[in-house]
Amino acid sequence: MTTTPTTPTGNSGLRLAAGVLTGTVALYIALVALGNITDFGTNQQFVRHVLAMDTTFKDDNLMWRAITSTALQDTAYVLIIVWETVAALVLIWGTWLWARRRDDLARRFSTYGLLMLMLLFGAGFIAIGGEWFAMWQSKTWNGLEAATRVLVLTGISLVVVRLPDRPAA
Repeated sequence: MTTTPTTPTGNSGLRLAAGVLTGTVALYIALVALGNITDFGTNQQFVRHVLAMDTTFKDDNLMWRAITSTALQDTAYVLIIVWETVAALVLIWGTWLWARRRDDLARRFSTYGLLMLMLLFGAGFIAIGGEWFAMWQSKTWNGLEAATRVLVLTGISLVVVRLPDRPAA
């Protein structure tokens, strides 16, 4: 007599890894969002300096890109916080779904949340902040190393989450 596995995939190791990685990234970005909300001024200054390009080499060929309006700078910062918060909530939901063994939904929501962070840290901080606003030139307001760390963790998590299921033997 054969028995039927209790889960559709039977791949509990992969589920555990995907759930733990999703949960780790969810915790990280939730803490980042909470920090930005409760200590608004610290990273507000970071965003203002990056967008103003006031600590770059001040090359005339690049400075036209600078955004010096504090209203626009603060709007960008609030949008970043909202994006982080939504990504954290999506990833928390994904983690909950992994724990409930709802693999297909967990994979979907984890993917959405992780892609949100890849957009924020890859496209937003590394490409736009790093290159368009020349953040790489600043010794004081340079977040490229931190953004790269998050992008790597998020990318590894996304690869694990997207690994195909293997039926139980």
